[in-house]
Amino acid sequence: MIRVGIVGLPNVGKSTIFNALCKAQAKVSNYAFCTVEPNRSVVPVPDARLARVAEIFGQERAVPVTATFVDIAGLVRGASKGEGLGNQFLAHIREVDVILHVVRCFRDADVAHVEGDINSRRDAEIVDIELALADLATVQRRLEHAHSDAKSGDPAARQEAVSLERLSNHLDRGMQAAALPASEAESGLISELHLLTARPELYLANVGENAEESRACVEALRAYARERASQSLELSGKILAELAELPNGERSQFAEEMGVAADALDKVVAASYRALDLVTFFTAVGKDARAWSVPRGTTVARAAGRIHSDMENGFVRAEVVTFDGLDRLGSWEAAHRQGLLRVEGRDCVVQDGDVIHVRFTT
Repeated sequence: MIRVGIVGLPNVGKSTIFNALCKAQAKVSNYAFCTVEPNRSVVPVPDARLARVAEIFGQERAVPVTATFVDIAGLVRGASKGEGLGNQFLAHIREVDVILHVVRCFRDADVAHVEGDINSRRDAEIVDIELALADLATVQRRLEHAHSDAKSGDPAARQEAVSLERLSNHLDRGMQAAALPASEAESGLISELHLLTARPELYLANVGENAEESRACVEALRAYARERASQSLELSGKILAELAELPNGERSQFAEEMGVAADALDKVVAASYRALDLVTFFTAVGKDARAWSVPRGTTVARAAGRIHSDMENGFVRAEVVTFDGLDRLGSWEAAHRQGLLRVEGRDCVVQDGDVIHVRFTT
């Protein structure tokens, strides 16, 4: 399961985007901090391959990976010092894997803008600076303890203080923790501190019904995202929310008429997978065909542990077929006869689309 936190300034359309992605009914209002406690929704991750795996094996159920979307309260200037709902906002971000940063690129006289006008780069920077300042405060608190311990002659504390000084200087320049070229020890320290800017961040331009009117705003946000080595997306929360309320049969037709894509969830999930560098593998055991997500580079034994710890502890071997090969031949047996089934040891690395059967002892 992946956890995506939807963040941004107040009144940028976070809850509208949340409703559109999750087909939910979060409250939407024209005032700051409409969302106090975060709205949460668990949705299946779209993957057409899973249905085909279930069909080939004749499984009763297809069980997808799930994504949890969290609609977090709007952030304002000074949030890192507790302004607005800053402390709550920052605490909720620490619970997610990916930040989906919604930036307003639509004009609406009935929806107030907290900064007075539309400026995507400025708005994105406000949020990102607050995240960096919150991380800087976290690092400096830890640095004080490290300096204190180092005075007693603790060599580990001295080395930690050096790493924290480097990280502090990096954050003080407005940079993300994720952008710091870190040693293995420093990476472990960043992970231990649960820094907000260590999480991948996606930028989403929320445009109006006429996307061309938002073009300059969108392009400015794209340029900013590129500078930060991040991905950017463009969606119309208003149109997508309307699409989400339609029956499936009418959704595609309306989307085509409005000139928008109806697969917003697919786009956001795909971008999140890229940001987290995840791959998907499949199993078909008992009555279920299941999809599983693991970080790229995960060994097959470690992936088996995602299914059940006994499978990793008692791992013997894995039988593996690529989805493309299985799809083309139509059965596990045919893949075996054609020499496409591989028998792999525990150190084999899982590839996206692998269909895996694990042999293990208990």
